[in-house]
Amino acid sequence: MAPTQITLLPVDMMESQLSTVDLLMGMFPSPGELEIPELTTQCIEKLRVWCEEDHPASAATMPPSGIPASISLAVRLPIPATEKTIHVNISIRLQGDSPEIGQPQPQPSPLLSYSVRQPGWMSKAEVAKQLTARIPLDDVFDALQYIQEEARHFIETQIEMTAAAAATAAATAPGSETLGPGRGCAAGGPVVRVWFYLPSLSSRGKRDDLVNHAADYSLTGFVLAGKPGVLCLEGASADIDAYMCFIKTHSWGDIPSYQKKISEKFRETKDIHRVFSGMEEITDTLGARGGQKANRSDMQALEAWLRDRGLGEAFEQVIF
Repeated sequence: MAPTQITLLPVDMMESQLSTVDLLMGMFPSPGELEIPELTTQCIEKLRVWCEEDHPASAATMPPSGIPASISLAVRLPIPATEKTIHVNISIRLQGDSPEIGQPQPQPSPLLSYSVRQPGWMSKAEVAKQLTARIPLDDVFDALQYIQEEARHFIETQIEMTAAAAATAAATAPGSETLGPGRGCAAGGPVVRVWFYLPSLSSRGKRDDLVNHAADYSLTGFVLAGKPGVLCLEGASADIDAYMCFIKTHSWGDIPSYQKKISEKFRETKDIHRVFSGMEEITDTLGARGGQKANRSDMQALEAWLRDRGLGEAFEQVIF
């Protein structure tokens, strides 16, 4: 079999690869966020000059020398709603395979590829299953967003499992009463206020469960249905985590995991005093609703409602 000849990518494809580097530099401008080795920087600049030159047909045989098959950059990727980060290595291909005449065209390798450095809070198997198995390869922004969301979901699941285990241990401890799921699990502790954002919340039964089960965990707050939906909870941090675990496991148990889209947006922890006397739904108290199905939440009305209760600063943290 004739050897495979290695050539640089065509100019238009090379420009696209360099644009990916520029995009990453724009997305991660702070020191320590994006690592580009010095030799890689020199290679990138050499390729920029080459791409800017005129390229007659004969120039295809005279690319810059010393260009590797690919370059690697490392991103320190923050995980939303947490203080954790994860390191992602991005490989950007610079060369293409050109087979000898008469040889079959080889399967092209991806222009971009990714590997995730195992963090201390995940096993290798969890990284492979949760983060790298289905990374979208064509767009670097989509790939990094996918890793962020999957890592956030993994962390939230671990928190919920820990809270559920703690609640079960408390409920089955000697001297405790035997109660049904989600009942009598209040753990106590300093009061915090946690804000959750839902792209959409409409089901009456799900909304009722959010209200009716809050008292079982000594929680107060409110729920706003619609697009978007907002959930505010006041109580002990462990109680809030256990409540959310119960809601997702029992009330939302019939919903596919990919549809359980709820994000913790803001957690107030310093000198918090309860503003609400109980748990209530405020959907019908904020006035007219927009959209073809009258399901668009009135954000101006919500902002005014929160300001009347001294919670106006939380609005921008939750909605924006």
